[in-house]
Amino acid sequence: MNHPQDLPPARSAQAQAKHQREMHKLEKRLCRLVGEAIVHYNMIEEGDKVMVCLSGGKDSYGLLDILLKLQARAPIRFELVAVNLDQKQPGFPAHVLPNYLTELGVPFHIETQDTYSIVKDKIPEGKTMCSLCSRLRRGILYRVADELGATKIALGHHRDDILQTLLLNMFFGGKLKAMPPKLMSDDGRHVVIRPLALVSEDDLSTWAEHREFPIIPCTLCGSQDNLQRQQVGEMLREWERRHPGRLDNMLHALQHTVPSHLMDSKQFDFVGLKATGVADPEGDKVFDVEPLSDPSVTVIRPQDFL
Repeated sequence: MNHPQDLPPARSAQAQAKHQREMHKLEKRLCRLVGEAIVHYNMIEEGDKVMVCLSGGKDSYGLLDILLKLQARAPIRFELVAVNLDQKQPGFPAHVLPNYLTELGVPFHIETQDTYSIVKDKIPEGKTMCSLCSRLRRGILYRVADELGATKIALGHHRDDILQTLLLNMFFGGKLKAMPPKLMSDDGRHVVIRPLALVSEDDLSTWAEHREFPIIPCTLCGSQDNLQRQQVGEMLREWERRHPGRLDNMLHALQHTVPSHLMDSKQFDFVGLKATGVADPEGDKVFDVEPLSDPSVTVIRPQDFL
């Protein structure tokens, strides 16, 4: 395999120029999609203090990076503060994030809590630790948000995370439920946002490599094999390899639900439904095959962010 240093100077320069063009397009796409999500779901408002939860993984690094770019050009004023929860995992490089954030010039807070020992004590060896770890982490981050005066809590979940959650709930939970782009916390005191909701994991991986983020692996959860989420994630990746665009189509479907064509009587009054004798353009065309819409059509165009 040829490396840039092995190529003739002309070819090397051409390859570098092509790479720079591709990265510029990727940056524009990431900013557009994050800006679109922020505008469409009203995630960030004038005067907000957004607490960006930074784990040391590619997704949260990408989230902070793109939010900083949007902050510089947004038509509204908002603050960003990065927060990392040091869970005292063995071998965790505690210096990496403070050094990175100090060099970046971003306000930050490192919260140190030994949740690792709690999880290891409560969860039998070989069992999935993610659920308990997530609950402990959530409670601590809510408290830190209060202490910092944060009005929004930003998480780094992306499109693929949302679709994985949808299928996990369908397959194992018996619910048609995914990750919402914006929600209220269970204590009713915090608004949680997911600005990467429209962004693919592949794009975040490419961006992280380009930006050379100092990635910190999760040795507590990430080392566990055969998790249901990992299996569903691989299934989604295989679908995308075989049928490019399928994941975007699935995400599009989550934004265009039709309760009258599902089966939840709490969302649609099936019991009270009766013939009216009045034509309804939205009524069911029982035997017609509806054309599939184009999932690439974008309705929201947050030009102020670009």
